[in-house]
Amino acid sequence: MNTPPSGASNDHAPPHLYEHPTPVEPARPVRAVGSAAAQTSVRLADEFFYLAHDDQTGRSRLFDSATAHGLAAALLGELYREGRVTFEGRHVRVINTVPPKDWLQHLVLDRLVAEPRHAATRTWLAFLATTAYDQVATRMWQLGLLQQQQVGRLRRKRIYVPTDVNTAAWSWARLSYQLRNYQPLNAFDVALAGLALHTQLDPILLDGTPLAVRAFLRHQVDQAPPPLRNLLADLGAVVGNAVLSHRTS
Repeated sequence: MNTPPSGASNDHAPPHLYEHPTPVEPARPVRAVGSAAAQTSVRLADEFFYLAHDDQTGRSRLFDSATAHGLAAALLGELYREGRVTFEGRHVRVINTVPPKDWLQHLVLDRLVAEPRHAATRTWLAFLATTAYDQVATRMWQLGLLQQQQVGRLRRKRIYVPTDVNTAAWSWARLSYQLRNYQPLNAFDVALAGLALHTQLDPILLDGTPLAVRAFLRHQVDQAPPPLRNLLADLGAVVGNAVLSHRTS
C-alpha cells in the first residue's frame, strides 16, 4: 500500500487507507484507438492526462507535482460527474456509495468511504496525487490509449506514449480552438479547462493569444457549478504552493 503524506493532523491529516487489491492488468492493451471519434467513453482524468503531456513523446508539459495534483483532482471530478461525491467549501462529501463501473473510480470511492473522518479536499488531493499518474496511465494502457516505453540511462524510466496522435491531440486542439474563438464550453470542457487553468497549463494552451482570450477562459471556468469551483479552488491553492516551493528550492 502506498504511504500517505505525513506531517498533518486532525481534519488535514492524511487518511490511513486499508489495503485494496491491485487491479489485474491485461497481458496487452485491449484495443488500439485509431481516431478521436473512436473513443466511446471519455473520462476527465484521461483527457487531462492527454492535455498535460506531449501528444507525440509523452513528455509532461508541467512539473511533476502539478501533473499529479491535476490528475488527482480529475479523479475526484470524475466521481462528482458520476454523482458519487460533492464538494462543500473545502471538504469532499460522499453522497452515493454505489460502486462505479470503472475500476479506478471504484477504488477512489472506496478510499473516501473507508475514511469518513478525513474530509478536507486538499488532504485527498495530496494523497491521491501519490498514485494518480500510474493509476490513470494504467487505465489508459488497458484501453489501448497509451503504450509503455523505457527511456533514460539504462532504460530504467518508464513513460507512457499515446498510441494515436490524433486521439491524444484532440482535447488540446478542441479547447484551444474554442477558447481562441470565444466559443462557450460544454460542462465537460469547463471542467477540463478548469484543470488546465488551476495547474497553470493555460499559458501553454493559449500561447500567443491576447489577454481577452485568457479572460474568456476564466469566465468560462467561473460558470462551473459551485461544487466543482470548490474543487478547482483547492487544486489551485495546492499547485500554487507547490510552484512556490519549486521556485525557492
